Amino acid sequence: MHTRRTPHTAHTLHAPLHALRTHRTSRTAITLLASAALLVSACSSGSATGSATAGADAPLAALPQATPTALTSYYRQKPAWRACGATGFQCATLRAPLNYGDPGAGDVRLAVARKKATGPGKRLGSLLVNPGGPGGSAVDFLQSYAGIGYPAQVRARYDMVAVDPRGVARSEPVKCLDGPAMDRYTQTDVTPDDGRERDALVAAYQKYAEGCGARSARVLRHVSTVETARDMDIVRAALGDKKLNYVGASYGTFLGATYAGLFPARAGRLVLDGAMDPSLTARRLNLDQTAGFETAFRAFAKDCARRSDCPLGKKKTSPDRVGRNLKAFFGKLDARPAPTGDADGRRLTESLATTGVIAAMYDETAWPLLRESLTSAMKENDGAGLLMLSDSYYEREPDGRYTNLMFANSAVNCLDLPPAFEHPDQVRSALPEFEKASPVFGEGFAWSALNCAYWPVAPTGEPHRIEARGAAPIVVVGTTRDPATPYRWAQSLSRQLTSARLLTYDGDGHTAYGRGSACVDRTINDYLVRGAAPKKGKRCS
Repeated sequence: MHTRRTPHTAHTLHAPLHALRTHRTSRTAITLLASAALLVSACSSGSATGSATAGADAPLAALPQATPTALTSYYRQKPAWRACGATGFQCATLRAPLNYGDPGAGDVRLAVARKKATGPGKRLGSLLVNPGGPGGSAVDFLQSYAGIGYPAQVRARYDMVAVDPRGVARSEPVKCLDGPAMDRYTQTDVTPDDGRERDALVAAYQKYAEGCGARSARVLRHVSTVETARDMDIVRAALGDKKLNYVGASYGTFLGATYAGLFPARAGRLVLDGAMDPSLTARRLNLDQTAGFETAFRAFAKDCARRSDCPLGKKKTSPDRVGRNLKAFFGKLDARPAPTGDADGRRLTESLATTGVIAAMYDETAWPLLRESLTSAMKENDGAGLLMLSDSYYEREPDGRYTNLMFANSAVNCLDLPPAFEHPDQVRSALPEFEKASPVFGEGFAWSALNCAYWPVAPTGEPHRIEARGAAPIVVVGTTRDPATPYRWAQSLSRQLTSARLLTYDGDGHTAYGRGSACVDRTINDYLVRGAAPKKGKRCS
């Protein structure tokens, strides 16, 4: 649940932009790693009208501290490290049971990478990092950013470590559609105007789900967050660490909190940045995220209207008017998609343009590129810029292939929670509420939340609280105008975790660590290096 809610990917989250500036730098200075920040969506146990905390009365139960006999061989593994990627990085493969309820039913192979502590100073152990998603490659994140871009004092004292979660990237990835089929899927209209378009959207969701079921049958039932958190404990043991130290962004906060809930005595220094609220239903998560993107868009709209290159309004144009102007542009694309010069003949549809705008909401440093791309599309009928943003969000490569980000994203989200909606009629009933939350994005977000209704595997999770009683202090970070993980989620998670310390960043964009606030960075560095948790009520700007 990497929060990234876009057409076709209800309950997704997204990664911070620094995680997005990864291996595809030749395409643009802003490469959006869609995984890390995918849209999150929770679901109301089959009911489109469930309360925000339905099913969340009982907290996540901790597992016994003693290792079950059936798992002993997994916990006694020793990584066989080999050189990989850039200089200084090492990789290994570890095993975990495919099914923790039946460890004899086979294994999954987990890709692990590390960059050893550089010194000086006493080594503090391993620091696992996860960029979010679900579906984001932690190994890519480590090799392209965390292992070289985290603060020097952190890299000096920790071995920087990443593991691709089961079903993701190098760890037995979920597969669903080939490139051409995924192109058609991403262009499907998610704001249907009539019964024919509604049926086409439902058919697209069904075909997508069928593809995942046909191509990933073995792992599709076993990519839940709980299972991935249990995998992390095997990795911790294999690394020789008594406790898990961890920095997770976006969906990575849900993963980290789940680990703390299952293994509170083994939770070391945990940073949960861009926090999710595990107590919410899928519908509530989607609705909150819809409102979060509206908040981010209004901040963009105010900034845009003050600038001479804003194609959506002038100096005194209100955010409401900017939003209506953008909606009108989307409407024109719905009737007549714009040319893009794409080698595969794709034109800029309403759905692709919307995704491009959403992608730029994750980090305010993307706003100039968004203004430029909108200007080209609106005034020159050139959709190339918005298509590039959309492709970055979906992790579509120049050769037309897609990473497995979106496939893993759907697989984890649809397993972790029951679907937000089970039938198109429920979506239609909810449209007024979603459109109130966001006049710009509400309709598309509501229809996107229908995707898990057709999933080939029944969900195994429910909304729940996470208390992690007995855990060491855990730092929960919330950004006040975060589009993908609204600030209230961080407030809620910090109230659930008994040892949490909430660090508030008063600012824009998704997540806070490493995004320009010296106050945030200093506070988290002090916690990771010295164990000094922030004081209650700590705020940064």
